[in-house]
Amino acid sequence: MNIFSYHQASDAASAIAFKKTGPAAKYLGGGTNLVDLMRETVEQPETLVDVSHLAGDIERRSDGSLLIGAAAKNTALAAHPAVRADYPLLSRSILAGASAQIRNVATVGGNILQRTRCRYFYDNAARCNKRQPQAGCDALEGFNRYHAILGASDACVATHPSDMCVALVALDAVVHLQGTVGTRSMPLRDLHRLPADRPELETELQPDELITAIEIPALPFARRSTYRKVRDRASYAFALISVAAALDLDQTGKVRDVRLALGGVAQKPWRALKAEAALKGQDAGTDAFRAAAEAELADAVGLRDNAFKIELAKRTIVAVLDELKGENA
Repeated sequence: MNIFSYHQASDAASAIAFKKTGPAAKYLGGGTNLVDLMRETVEQPETLVDVSHLAGDIERRSDGSLLIGAAAKNTALAAHPAVRADYPLLSRSILAGASAQIRNVATVGGNILQRTRCRYFYDNAARCNKRQPQAGCDALEGFNRYHAILGASDACVATHPSDMCVALVALDAVVHLQGTVGTRSMPLRDLHRLPADRPELETELQPDELITAIEIPALPFARRSTYRKVRDRASYAFALISVAAALDLDQTGKVRDVRLALGGVAQKPWRALKAEAALKGQDAGTDAFRAAAEAELADAVGLRDNAFKIELAKRTIVAVLDELKGENA
């Protein structure tokens, strides 16, 4: 691990000021991802700016929305009564990730900004365009069971590892940002980038910008929602495929509204907008659910080891929606 300086920020403004000390400065939340990358010498920051002591409150607001401080711990968010009652898919997604020990220290902002767990990204002996632009991508011809089937490119086929982000994208979450030029907000689904020919550019954040809060709008039918994660072992494993979904049916059994997002399929949490559009106004049932899944995965491309994920994603979408249909009955 390289030598670095350390500063503990007392507020967002001081954190941003410390970050401006140089391009090799990094924000440090719980450290569950960044410290791992430093041990592997993938990340070599000259300065760490500790933001773990900034706002971490979870506030139910008068309009029914939820405002979550970026320094809130994953465990606290999953256990919050408002989250468990009104957004069960979010609570379940957090509990499906990592281990209890990691969730106890990991922050919500850090979870959003964690980097891929692609083995070639972590291996300094391997070629990786994300770690070293223009180096090549060994995952294309290597072991790529966990890699992307949507939105990938010849430069990168890595996937985003977060479970929580999949649920937040399904819930239309908004991230609040602060930097030297002021504050701004954007939908979480627009925060992460697809790789194209610049996989090293992972988000739309400016170099000094800091996530200060995450806002989840009121969504009454999210009380009937769930998160399902398909993985190689029962715990402490990243998703092959995950599905976050909320389903609202009218009195005739037609789909009035739906939210659907996928994990384990792309470099960003994948909002399934084609599937949502295909479902609205349709009679809820397995045939409609399958047609929507087919529409969403129509452009999916499998690699040697992960082509099975295309059918797995379709079946998981159908199974989750069938489950929620039963809860709406």
